[in-house]
Amino acid sequence: MIVTPEKSVYTSIQRRIKAAIKGTQPYNLLHFVGNAHKDKTKGLIFNLNDYIELIEVTGRCIRADKCGYIEDVQPDILTRLNISAENWLILTTQFTKSFHGAVGHADVLNDFCQHQALSRRTTLSACNKLLA
Repeated sequence: MIVTPEKSVYTSIQRRIKAAIKGTQPYNLLHFVGNAHKDKTKGLIFNLNDYIELIEVTGRCIRADKCGYIEDVQPDILTRLNISAENWLILTTQFTKSFHGAVGHADVLNDFCQHQALSRRTTLSACNKLLA
């Protein structure tokens, strides 16, 4: 059995976490729309942060002999992902304001810029700050 949600293969939580780190929406999964508004009627009516916390708390409440159980000795999910709570909040609420181009670690951005014949890595400082 897998011990943490982010390592659970073929699950929506794993897909959502990986996509959130890349700043994308997983294909074939509904968007989170927060509080329902007239303009945003289709989607999950809560935030990604709340969803991940719900999965984490639920896994810690499940009996140890059941699928989905997360041991109490496991650090919280943002610690396991090596992302500060402040950075996670920025990644999930201000992604398009923070990034204007490719997103990733420095080596990935270098490869991307070379492949695209780009002379500047416009998002490097934001990537280094938020994805460190």
